[in-house]
Amino acid sequence: MISIQRLEEIIKKFNSVRIAVIGDMMLDEYLIGKVNRISPEAPVPIVNIEEERFVLGGASNVANNLTSLKGKVFVYGVIGNDANGEKFIKELEDKNVNPAGIVKDETRPTIIKSRVLSQGQQLLRLDWEKDADISQDIQNQLLENFEKNIENIDAVLISDYNKGLLTKHLSERIIEIAKKHNKKVMVDPKPQNFKNYVGATSMTPNRKEILDYFGMKKFTSEEEIAEKMAQLKDDLKLDSVVLTRSEEGVSLFRAKHKRIPTVAREVYDVTGAGDTFISTFLLSICAGADLYEAGVIANMASGIVVAKIGTATATQDEIIEFYKDNDNILKNI
Repeated sequence: MISIQRLEEIIKKFNSVRIAVIGDMMLDEYLIGKVNRISPEAPVPIVNIEEERFVLGGASNVANNLTSLKGKVFVYGVIGNDANGEKFIKELEDKNVNPAGIVKDETRPTIIKSRVLSQGQQLLRLDWEKDADISQDIQNQLLENFEKNIENIDAVLISDYNKGLLTKHLSERIIEIAKKHNKKVMVDPKPQNFKNYVGATSMTPNRKEILDYFGMKKFTSEEEIAEKMAQLKDDLKLDSVVLTRSEEGVSLFRAKHKRIPTVAREVYDVTGAGDTFISTFLLSICAGADLYEAGVIANMASGIVVAKIGTATATQDEIIEFYKDNDNILKNI
């Protein structure tokens, strides 16, 4: 059990942690309105839009989570040279995220996912994206931006949505540069790209992703989970593997398997909970927490955001309040 004093000691240090987030940058658009009738042109609802709002998505949602917890963030990714790209930069600046590492690519659009909602229900989603690999020139620009700022960061968080940014070459060079400068590298991967991240410090797949990597449909026991986490750690030469398991909590593996059960009070929306987990976990590690302490703190942060509607973040004060409200549960973990 982590004490309240130890929790506050770790969280207080978040303010001085500097994280580089590298990954597929996206903008989430929400068009919210009312439906009063069906279109005479086709059997579809007519939505009278009353509100439009934009939220950082993809890897930039990881950055948003980090800033919400008072970490300092540098982002590295690609957007289009378009109006949505300008909106994206504005959202970063509004969240106090440094956008200097962003590269504009004339050949692709800014990734945007537009959701049409009415009465709390999503009626439609529209995606603008191009998921072909970025060019070698764009990769070189990103690497140059990253390497020239490497001394100003404490750790690297790679957020892979498989949208063409994190090529094998780019991923391997990021890890090589980070290790050369003794920086931790944590990866939130996609199964088809696991082998791009050999030599990273840690990886945080979810249950489906690790099953897909091993070509399995399900785990039959806790022992099998531990076995596969150990195998993944050896395959990719990682220091540790952190497996997020939704309602089953999280499993940690360095030398042995340790499971931390979920502490969510209520679950309304799991959107972005994985981003919250990995952000809080890496901040905690950089703030001096061990693997177990970081897992407990990140699990609490995830428990906070799943009780909110939509893509959400947690704050330092919310984590401390959550601990105090659930200390009877946490003392048994």
